[in-house]
Amino acid sequence: MNKKTVIIGASENPERYAYKATLALQKHGHDAIPVGLRSGNINGIEIIKEKATINDVDTVTLYVGPQNQESWKEYVINLKPKRVIFNPGTENPEFEAELQKRGIETIEACTLVMLSIGNY
Repeated sequence: MNKKTVIIGASENPERYAYKATLALQKHGHDAIPVGLRSGNINGIEIIKEKATINDVDTVTLYVGPQNQESWKEYVINLKPKRVIFNPGTENPEFEAELQKRGIETIEACTLVMLSIGNY
């Protein structure tokens, strides 16, 4: 099942986990929508630089540390995802509680591992 996924913190740097997650999501047949601070391209997918409206989002996967999440909170909430994955190093109990209050599932997990073991 295709799960439209917004990758927050996307980068053209192949060493970054957000880059690797974008490729892995694409490989597993999901619509991967990378959103970051700089424009660029990941395997033919343009990185969206502005906080564009995206409809029918299943999952947001975060690659932005808690210290930089404040400017993304409203955007993530407005995407109305079914769930938000807090990848290692992005855990933020306050933000997670805020999302849960709005009926959005939160998961502290690694998107890459979830995809590799088939429980994405």
